[in-house]
Amino acid sequence: MEPSPAPGELGAMLQAAGDFASYPGLHSDDAVRQFLERCPLPKLLGALQSEVDVPGMVETVTECLDKVFCSRYGASLLPGYGAFIQAGLLTDSKGIRKLACKAVLNLLDKAEDSAAAVETVVQHNLYPVLINCLIEGDEEISTIILDSVKRLAEIPKGAEIIFPPDGQGSVQLDRVAFHSSSLARIRILSLIAKLFTVSSYTATAIRDSNLLSIFEDEIKDRRDMLKTLSALEVLYELVEHPHSNIFLLKTNLLQLIVDVINDSSADSVIRSRAALISGRLLSSADAFTVIDQSCVTNLLAAIDKILEMEESQNTDEIESALETLGLIGTTTQGAHFLLTSSNVARHVVETSFDRQGRGRQLAALHAFGSICGVDRQEDQMKLDGQAEEYLKRLVYTTAANSSKLTPSALLLSILQQDPDIRIAGYRAISGLVVREWCLREVCLNSEIIRLVTDPTMETTKLGMEARYNCCVAINKSLSSSHLLHEKSLSELIGKLNDAVRRGPYLSERKRVEARPVVVPAERF
Repeated sequence: MEPSPAPGELGAMLQAAGDFASYPGLHSDDAVRQFLERCPLPKLLGALQSEVDVPGMVETVTECLDKVFCSRYGASLLPGYGAFIQAGLLTDSKGIRKLACKAVLNLLDKAEDSAAAVETVVQHNLYPVLINCLIEGDEEISTIILDSVKRLAEIPKGAEIIFPPDGQGSVQLDRVAFHSSSLARIRILSLIAKLFTVSSYTATAIRDSNLLSIFEDEIKDRRDMLKTLSALEVLYELVEHPHSNIFLLKTNLLQLIVDVINDSSADSVIRSRAALISGRLLSSADAFTVIDQSCVTNLLAAIDKILEMEESQNTDEIESALETLGLIGTTTQGAHFLLTSSNVARHVVETSFDRQGRGRQLAALHAFGSICGVDRQEDQMKLDGQAEEYLKRLVYTTAANSSKLTPSALLLSILQQDPDIRIAGYRAISGLVVREWCLREVCLNSEIIRLVTDPTMETTKLGMEARYNCCVAINKSLSSSHLLHEKSLSELIGKLNDAVRRGPYLSERKRVEARPVVVPAERF
């Protein structure tokens, strides 16, 4: 137990601590060092353990110590105060517990000697206490714990505390989750998601520890909508990690996600989130090397069912389904699968040119651009013969069934709509024109060329860049096409060259120079 300040010096120390805590921003190391020379750290900690009841004392000292430990100098002192941190984590005082939680984070994040920081965690058995605070603490404390444990995992020796090489750690997260409340399980899932992104070591340890099964259990049990949605939200964050799909697709998670999408009794918000998770899982080329294709077929059938709904059904769910198809179509393998193994891609093309729902049309146009390869490397934009033929047939069929009759007229109609639709349209055209048939459709419509080369067409930075990228894509495709030598297109080619040379932001509008104006005095 730290020595408490003498009654005579307590008031002066609290005054100094209050002044130190009220300083806006962080203190420099020199300022912290000078403060601790006047108010030694042992006495400040002793004040928190003192039985003297002074109103506001705990709040003042904890705020002051938080400022101390946030500095590098203050954090460097923490290895010598592991016993205080442990006691603080175990106390019933929320303020002191919060201070102890932040002290662990500062210890791991700012201490110059990471080995000494990890040794402090081991020596005082802080990791199990941290997990207990994660489960039992309020939202603010649990957020600090999540960051602290993640930081511990980022230190190689620290990761071994969480996932010992022999698998016999003092805390088994799956067992803790099994005996915890639904809120605590969601927090453990959040911790797993954070740890997963740290390194291949932690990701592999999570897989080998069978911790991903906790996600499966939470998603399987759909009796509590909020619990299921919370688990899906955490999983949605997890699948943002670039290599997560390699691990997750080797579990039963994708099939469970398909079951959720197919569950007509589930809330549309849950189905929408499940659909987007599936899209993220399948948005990398590696995904199709590890997944059973029948599972992907089942997924596309579930999404097709959503898109076949009557217009009175949930619009957000339909937009999420279209976005999911765009995510899957980002890779060559995904786009090929969409076009050759299912009819679901027709919804993307048809809705791209359907003005009945603006949100749906936007989602479809973005998905259409992804399937056409706008996000892929240049040499991977085009697909194999079968997929390309199906894409061409889809576009021509959609045009023939519309009032526009031709693909060029359809594309022009997109560029005549509001700015957001136009931006999505530029993107889709940029992907389409690598195909000779679409390049011809675009080049033979002088109005399309006029719009995409018009520097005054867009007023936002995003719009200008999208229009310019579309110009560049058309110009680049033309440069390697036999259309380049058609005399009838010489004027068009000149327009495109000028537009590319101008760049995205320069306008042809004449600048009006400021002129001095002379006003007779009698006017005033």
